[in-house]
Amino acid sequence: MMLTGKKIKYLFVLSAVMILCDILIGCSGKNEDTKDVPVHKIEERIKQVASMEDMEKGDMNRLKKLYHLDADEVQDFVLYTAESNVEANELAVIKVKQENQAESVKEKIMKRIEAQEVKLKDYRPEQFYLVEKHVLKVKGRYILFTVSKDAEKIESAFDKAFK
Repeated sequence: MMLTGKKIKYLFVLSAVMILCDILIGCSGKNEDTKDVPVHKIEERIKQVASMEDMEKGDMNRLKKLYHLDADEVQDFVLYTAESNVEANELAVIKVKQENQAESVKEKIMKRIEAQEVKLKDYRPEQFYLVEKHVLKVKGRYILFTVSKDAEKIESAFDKAFK
């Protein structure tokens, strides 16, 4: 293929645009510059809007079992699960060690959601509905996952923790 002046100019402009896009996209997450908020502070805010009374606080072993996460991915977390395995209520706030780990953690949580949907669909329709209305979001190095009748309130409390 022969490169003419027009083709060279086109390739140069295309390369410049791609580099510019990469810079803008690469920095866009950093422009957000999520505040470094201790997970227990986020937990406190959530507890102000939603009750955790009928839930058990989970440890790292439980976090690994439910989401297949490794300790080298997680810097800090809080986990609450339903006391009964026929209930769907769940809350996880996870702070990953590096921002680039957030997406893979989110994917692992999606597998948990899919498993819960399969388990509850025909057996517990009201719990299945809660799973369908889950909140799963990433904010910098933080991931929020909740299945709750108060999911919207929990999401709002999570977002306000960073303001």
